[in-house]
This record gives sequence, structure tokens and C-alpha cells, in this order.
Amino acid sequence: MAPSRQRIAVVTGGASGLGLQISLDLARTGATVVVVGRDAARLARVREEIDRAVGRPATRTIETSDLALLPEVKRVGELLARSLPEIDILVNNAGGVFAPRELTADGLERTFALNVVAPYVLTTLLLPSLARAAPSRVVNIASAAHRFQHLDFDDLGLARRYSAMRAYARSKLALILLTREFARRLEGSGVSVFAVHPGFVRTHFGQNNRGGLGAGLKLASLLFAIEVARGAESPVFAATDRSLNGRSGLYIARRLMRPGSAASRDLTAAARLFEACRTISGSEMAPFGRKGTDGSPAERAR
Repeated sequence: MAPSRQRIAVVTGGASGLGLQISLDLARTGATVVVVGRDAARLARVREEIDRAVGRPATRTIETSDLALLPEVKRVGELLARSLPEIDILVNNAGGVFAPRELTADGLERTFALNVVAPYVLTTLLLPSLARAAPSRVVNIASAAHRFQHLDFDDLGLARRYSAMRAYARSKLALILLTREFARRLEGSGVSVFAVHPGFVRTHFGQNNRGGLGAGLKLASLLFAIEVARGAESPVFAATDRSLNGRSGLYIARRLMRPGSAASRDLTAAARLFEACRTISGSEMAPFGRKGTDGSPAERAR
């Protein structure tokens, strides 16, 4: 991370739960944190809370209506790219699980749109800013729920056999695959990309759903989940720890490098998913200046 200026971290879904704790912890490392969230009043409270906790102006906020919508995630990404010429850390934390199956206005299954397409779009739009700040990092919040899943490329939106938890688990598998493919394409750029399982964290995750899913997740959270402060440890580790310098494409759980499932290591599937997201979103990796080993600009991106 560049020592000569204030580090900039962007956290989506940063106004509550795990995202709020990640934002606070990154601010405590000395970064200025740009919190992306859905509620203006909550964002104002979050800004005040973080600034008070760290004893300095450390927070900026951006309101979004719904990152599951392609025009909105592109608007947010373009706004961030214009206002932040250099970004040291991007944490793609916003995500959800939804029952029953729902399509967005773009015709995408909502879980896939929010958990997979939105991080793909934001990362591609912010790559020039990340490259200018290199060495920089992208942290994708994944989950151990990806295990025992595989992607059906003929039915990424689970139109044939939908269940909320299957859609969620497959979206997290997809996010790990995107992490690996971004890492491959960004080799030599100084931008590292990691997928992180934070643990089952005690938040209100999934409790927006009525019926058995919401009730079940609430009970499981009370009985088995870890506190948010502990859950934020692995994402913040991935975003800041010097032991990861020069590394990329890793799946991290509880601050340890893990292999992930066999399906999450399928690099052919990773490349295929990347192309599918590019086609779905119409968002492509913009050319950006790479840095050589001496920190100077080098070749252009492929």
C-alpha cells in the first residue's frame, strides 16, 4: 500500500453488520473508508460513529438504491471511479439471500445479480483506480457454503430448481471463481484479489425473508454465529496484512489459506463465468497502466 498518502478503502454494504465492522476496522488502520449503503440516515450515523471511534474524519459515504440493478451498480462504480483516482482496497461485501425466487428489472435472478454480477461490475469499473494505487487489493466476501455446489452454466439463475440457500451457496462459489480469474488476468498489475470466508457471523443476514428461511437463519445466528468483530478479522487481514504481499487468487478462511472445494478451483469454469458476467453486464476491464517490479508503469492490460 502506498505510504506517501492517505489510503482509500471502499466497502459495499458497509452501513451495517459485517460491512460496518470491516469499515471501522479499516479506519482504525489509518485508511479513509468510503462506505456504500442503501439508507441516507443510516449512512450519516455510520459516518459519525466511525469518525468518533477513530478520533478523526475518516469516512465518506455513497448512497445506493440497489446494487442488484445493473444501471445502479454502474452508476455507483462510475461515481467512485471519477471521485477516487486511486483506491487501495475494495471490499465487495454487499450480498443477500432471497426467498422466493425473484428477478430484477434486468431479468437476472436477484441473488446472482447482487452477489456475483455486482462485484464483477464494480471491480472492472474500479480497476484503473486500483492499478494507480498498486499494490492494492480486492476482497470478495465469500462463504464456506460454496462447498458441495457446482455451477450450471445453462441455468445460472436456477430457474428450473430454485432454493434460496442453493442460490446463495452457488453465488459464493461463483464469487470464488471470479476471484481466481481476476487474479489470473491481473497478474503483474499490482492488484491482488482474494476471496474470504469470514465465518458464520451474527448479523441480520437473511432475516429479511419471511417464513422458515428468515426464522431459521435468526435461530441459527443466535445459537451458532460468531460476533461481528471476530468475523471482520479475516477480511481485514486479507485487505491489509503484509504476509499476503505479492500473492493473489487465494481463498482465505479464519486468516488461513484454504484450498476451497474442487469446483472452486476449476479454472476453466472461472474463465467461462468471467465471460458470462461480461456478456450479462456489458462491463469490461478497461485498459490501465501496469506497474513493473520497480513500481514504474509497464505494459497495458490485455
